[in-house]
Amino acid sequence: MMAKFSFFFLLLLSGAGGAALAQTPATNLMPDGSRDLYIGLGAESRPTYQGAQESRVAALPVVQMQWSNGAFIAGMSAGMHLSDQAQQEYGPMLMLEGRRSPYGTSSTAGSINNGIAQGAQVNGNKLVGMDDINPRLLAGGFYHVALTDALRLTNSLLYGAGNNHDGLRWNSDLRYRITPSAPHHTLSVSAGVTVANRAYSQAYFGVTPAESLRSHNRVYAVSAGVKDWHADLHWNWALSPAWLLTSALNITRLNGSAAASPLVERSGNLTVSSALAYRF
Repeated sequence: MMAKFSFFFLLLLSGAGGAALAQTPATNLMPDGSRDLYIGLGAESRPTYQGAQESRVAALPVVQMQWSNGAFIAGMSAGMHLSDQAQQEYGPMLMLEGRRSPYGTSSTAGSINNGIAQGAQVNGNKLVGMDDINPRLLAGGFYHVALTDALRLTNSLLYGAGNNHDGLRWNSDLRYRITPSAPHHTLSVSAGVTVANRAYSQAYFGVTPAESLRSHNRVYAVSAGVKDWHADLHWNWALSPAWLLTSALNITRLNGSAAASPLVERSGNLTVSSALAYRF
């Protein structure tokens, strides 16, 4: 028997570095042949793209499902738990990263509204003239370790971002589960870092000579290293055995050569989301 989902929904933030990143569920035994499914809808306010000054509000569908054999789907990611130990979780994972165009970054959480209508470009849009980054299927894996009953170290490594399919990013987070005095509530906080290779950083923050001519951004090369530091707050409220209100807040601060990119208008970004979900 394999892992059952905790009630932390995956809310992927493609524009903010994943970051919001792929978060696989915590483990718990579930009966053979069973499955756990949540489907819901909410809203999310997030930056137009990584480092953007402007934010937008979009509809946010959420879905999370796991089978007793360890397979899971969470938002736009899917994977398989290969460990049957609660202290260590690992396995392969796939994730769809959204498209980036002059209209911003599409949500990998499955948003049905990109928030910016076609033709709604404004003066000063730094993405105008830049190459579009097409949607990409990233492949990699996850490895989580329970340091205590409440403290976990989570890691994910994904490859294939950017138009050349060679962008690599690693996310590592320390997550602490808080036990609130109020019943039916769960709360967790986390802090972590995103490390990216040069190909990933150049795809999202670099400016080639051809792009410079079209966009009027200066030519810029980005190096590998720490892309951002981030912190998250997750709050879930079980309204009934079937209904759940899940909310999240993410703060991301770009670092190093990524933060110095001419495409970056603000190195610090804030994402807030909330959704109502039903358990089947």
